[in-house]
Amino acid sequence: MDRSAWKIKPTGYIDDELAIQHWDDILRLIATIKLKEVTASHHFRRLNSYSKQHALKAFGQIPKSLFILRLIDDPALRQAIEKQLDRIEHAHRFTRAVSVGNPREFLQAEKEEQEMAEACKRLIKNYIICWNYLYLSQKLEDSEDTASREAFLEAVANGSAVSWQHINLLGEYDFSDEKLQDSVGIKPPKLADQRDTFLGVAKRAEPQGRNGLG
Repeated sequence: MDRSAWKIKPTGYIDDELAIQHWDDILRLIATIKLKEVTASHHFRRLNSYSKQHALKAFGQIPKSLFILRLIDDPALRQAIEKQLDRIEHAHRFTRAVSVGNPREFLQAEKEEQEMAEACKRLIKNYIICWNYLYLSQKLEDSEDTASREAFLEAVANGSAVSWQHINLLGEYDFSDEKLQDSVGIKPPKLADQRDTFLGVAKRAEPQGRNGLG
């Protein structure tokens, strides 16, 4: 292959012959991982002492190179990746906002207490997201015409219910019955009427896979 006319030339090349030579071993390892016959720690120990790990690296360079070439040529893929990364960072900012005062450290010494603290943070985040969905459901129900309804759904699809700027996160969290009384005036939502609509919007708006909210 004549590479003299290439504008961008690679600094190295994949040893595909090495991957082909050990192809059966690579397939055997992949099948073991897929079937979950052994633990992840065993896999790591095996890979660290694996005499044919250079063949695995050579094989891994093939899909990596194809992905890089696709990333260079496909603006839509770059935008989708950037959007996903923005959502992940947004979720991290949400966690730091809820953990005001000690966002990056554990104050608890025991594992059980640390797990309790993490569970409390997840509970608070889920409370906020639930309140946001209730509020959005009421706004959708109050839409007066089809045009405003469609505009509202479009805004929800392009935004996120993971929002906390309107929440006062300072002070003490009080989940007593007295404090849980609605002070905003949200009407009981007709979830049966709005459920399918919001499930469709949420599915389009949220990233694929886990969103990191727990």
